[in-house]
Amino acid sequence: MDLLRNIFKGDKVVWIIFLCLCLISVVEVFSASSTLIYTSGNHWAPITRHASFLVGGVVIVIFFHYIPYRWFQVFPRVLLPVAGVFLVLLLAFDNLHLGGILVIEKTNEAGRWVKFLGLPFQPSEFAKMGVIIATAYYLSRGQTEEGASPKAFKQILKVAGITCLLILPENYSTGAMLFGVVFLMMIVGRIQTRKLLKLGGSLLAVVVLFVGFLFVTPDDTLEQIPLGHRFTTVKARIANFASSEEVPPSKYDIKNNGQVGHARIAVATSSLLGKGPGNSVQRDFLSQAYSDFIFAIIIEELGLAGGGFVVFLYLWLLIRCWRIANRCERTFPAFLVLGVGLILVTQAIFNMMVAVGLAPVTGQPLPLISRGGTSTLINCVYISIILSVSRYNQQQEELRQAEAAAAAARQPLPAEAVNPAEPSAPSLNNDDELA
Repeated sequence: MDLLRNIFKGDKVVWIIFLCLCLISVVEVFSASSTLIYTSGNHWAPITRHASFLVGGVVIVIFFHYIPYRWFQVFPRVLLPVAGVFLVLLLAFDNLHLGGILVIEKTNEAGRWVKFLGLPFQPSEFAKMGVIIATAYYLSRGQTEEGASPKAFKQILKVAGITCLLILPENYSTGAMLFGVVFLMMIVGRIQTRKLLKLGGSLLAVVVLFVGFLFVTPDDTLEQIPLGHRFTTVKARIANFASSEEVPPSKYDIKNNGQVGHARIAVATSSLLGKGPGNSVQRDFLSQAYSDFIFAIIIEELGLAGGGFVVFLYLWLLIRCWRIANRCERTFPAFLVLGVGLILVTQAIFNMMVAVGLAPVTGQPLPLISRGGTSTLINCVYISIILSVSRYNQQQEELRQAEAAAAAARQPLPAEAVNPAEPSAPSLNNDDELA
């Protein structure tokens, strides 16, 4: 037991939530990968790959949660430039093959994956992490009782705006979701209300004008607009979601609306306890049953109770992040852990809303549950950041208790009670020392 305590440090509830999500992921991805099994002819290949990423993710969490939270400030300096280069390449090339070094191939008219030195990854995932950490850093600098520094707003807009503009043409949902999380972080970070109202109003006007432009412009014209190759897809998804016309089952176009249709069938044919793990029917018809629509398979197999438990886990994670942030004595870790919690839970909410028909199809995987490579590992880094901050809070609490005990005994504090790797309480808001 002592060995486990020494290895798994930080908030124990976050560890429990993380391990529960991983366990659900293994069971449901194995069940939902029937199409991959049929294609490969190997029953174990899909789940072996996914389990390997989960095991690697657990190793990442164990390793990274020992890193003092201050060192995460360095991440954006590496992640944002590297991700920016690859995002530009995705915009510039439909297909690119530079020997075995760099390969870019668009899938379903969307360029989201890059293969570098044989390793496929999504640059947008690294960009998301860089923006979240950078936003927390800028919000923490110059915090006063009146609110955030006036410079923080411009700095955040510059970093988040450029990054989201690079992501948007190939992945509208990710770009919009990322900027939405940044906006929430600015609210929590006490950016001036007047500036936030102006920004929110401007964004709302842009969205209304953009949607109006899509619907008044013919599809042939939209396809000819530079970087507008996804306009017709976005237009069709909005139109399908906004349509209020009831279509009889006999006339429903399941061929062209297969993803949405089979996901709704999976939800509608479930019950309180579901059909049981491995007994899904719609997994054989959903091409993305193991990724974008895995929540529909969870409800079909585990029922409303299982789906509700998954929702509870994500909400519980956000609550724990809020509590960890409230215990922070410094501003940077507080904003960092809240930003990480918001990006994880917001993405989960988007995925679940799509699966049950409450939002247009967005293509967002369910964090820590959906089958994936880059997203799984990045989400595990997010969890390690939360645990790193909570571990620091625990060390500070132990330090205060040791100080109180030493003062009560009128004895000097033992030298080993101070951890030189972590910042101490007197440097409360000096989080820019590494900048």
